[in-house]
Amino acid sequence: MSVLQIRRLGNTRDQLGESPYWDGATHSLGWVDGLAATLHRYWPDSGRHEAHSLPAPVGSVAPCRSGAVVVALHHTLARLDLATGAQQTLATLVLDHPQLRLNDAKCDPWGQLLVGSMHSGRRPDEPALGALYRLRCDGVVEMLADGFGVTNGPCFSPDGATLYLADTPARTLWAWDYTPDGPLTGRREWAQTEALGSGPDGATVDAAGFLWTPLVRTGQLARFAPDGQLDRLLDLPATHPTSLCIGGTDLRTAYITSISRSTHLVGDRPDDGGLFELRGLPVPGLPAQRFDDRFWAGAAQSG
Repeated sequence: MSVLQIRRLGNTRDQLGESPYWDGATHSLGWVDGLAATLHRYWPDSGRHEAHSLPAPVGSVAPCRSGAVVVALHHTLARLDLATGAQQTLATLVLDHPQLRLNDAKCDPWGQLLVGSMHSGRRPDEPALGALYRLRCDGVVEMLADGFGVTNGPCFSPDGATLYLADTPARTLWAWDYTPDGPLTGRREWAQTEALGSGPDGATVDAAGFLWTPLVRTGQLARFAPDGQLDRLLDLPATHPTSLCIGGTDLRTAYITSISRSTHLVGDRPDDGGLFELRGLPVPGLPAQRFDDRFWAGAAQSG
């Protein structure tokens, strides 16, 4: 593997940095501070930074085909027009437990949004109630799978035929066979991270089909081969890294978010809560998939 170089970008300090995405059209990076309820945008070439306030808590953000973004709020998926600040509700999910809220999300290759829920404060003897949902382009929401403690890191193989998902407290990465209009099939335990001392968190897949995920409790970044075998571990300058995406002009740079002080974890390093850039990946990443928001973009313009 090529020599990797890591450095901190900018001077943001998130409480709970999450859900980074690379916008190739604007050469910018977006991510959220889930506890401060802030959507960040950053342009690495110039150092320009802007911040948008959102209703707390925020689980994740994903780009839309129109240039807007979709954000996972407490129980609601909303479209945010970055130019005007206008918000539209796309769907409200019925999460019938006081400790359930929406968490990580990612789009599939067909423009649909997959979003998970997390069951916070769960007792050891209490069943896990987190689930994975799909928001279709027509606004219909489907539940695809359930029984997770904290649903994290949805991402896809390069051909879109395999869906990966992390259950962080269970320290497990799952895989399914995926089609855009059918149920998930062939559920299997793809990788276990118990021996690594941490659960997996956010995740992404590169062009060779290798999955990358931060190990939130050990300050490391793991790379898994397509067969689920651990390929490499990298130490990071963050106590609690949370998620990553791959971007840059050549799609060979990873951008990694981190925690300074979340509900359960506190960092003790000077750069904790920062955004990090990891250059020199061995293969490029995949362009970010975007939510197909044509229906709502048209409604916003006509309104």
